[in-house]
Amino acid sequence: MRKLRHEEIPRPDPKTAHSLSGHPVSVLLDNVRSIYNVGAMFRTSDAALIEKMYLTGITGTPENRGLHKTALGAQDTVRWEYRRDPLPVVQALKRDGYTIGVLEITDSPTPTTDIAESSFPLCLIVGNELHGVCEELVAEADVAFEIPQFGAKQSLNVAVAYGIAIFDIVRGYRRYVGLGDHPLPDTAGFEGVRHG
Repeated sequence: MRKLRHEEIPRPDPKTAHSLSGHPVSVLLDNVRSIYNVGAMFRTSDAALIEKMYLTGITGTPENRGLHKTALGAQDTVRWEYRRDPLPVVQALKRDGYTIGVLEITDSPTPTTDIAESSFPLCLIVGNELHGVCEELVAEADVAFEIPQFGAKQSLNVAVAYGIAIFDIVRGYRRYVGLGDHPLPDTAGFEGVRHG
């Protein structure tokens, strides 16, 4: 075993990455207050090849240079848009056939590893660091995803929780459509993903 050099790591260039069809998963950030968390979530979204990020409420956008510190260029490869009010976005996605999932502790939890095939396309809503997803959006959700935790805190940093959840969800989708867990070491792994 040896560590790969930067240029040996198989990946699309930023222009190609922006044109790839992503996994049928979008994310809506509901009032995420830390610009560094938002940047980290951009970077994770690029790695997971999601369709789009919706930034809502007080969530910062790539116009804030602080985001670039943790996004490391992912703000240029992930499709995103800002909307002040998240509710019309969620309602439009529902009309378009998306399952609405919240990453939240509720009385009806579904482990992120147990995502149903029928859940795609999916919009995952991730909430504020202190207050979580607002009640209005929880009421719109079809499913509440939860990450099993075993310690006393029952709490993870929002960007860390998003990373765990989104990769569980993407792996679930790839399993359902017969794609592997890892891109191939040639360009075939970056031709986008099948929908359906």
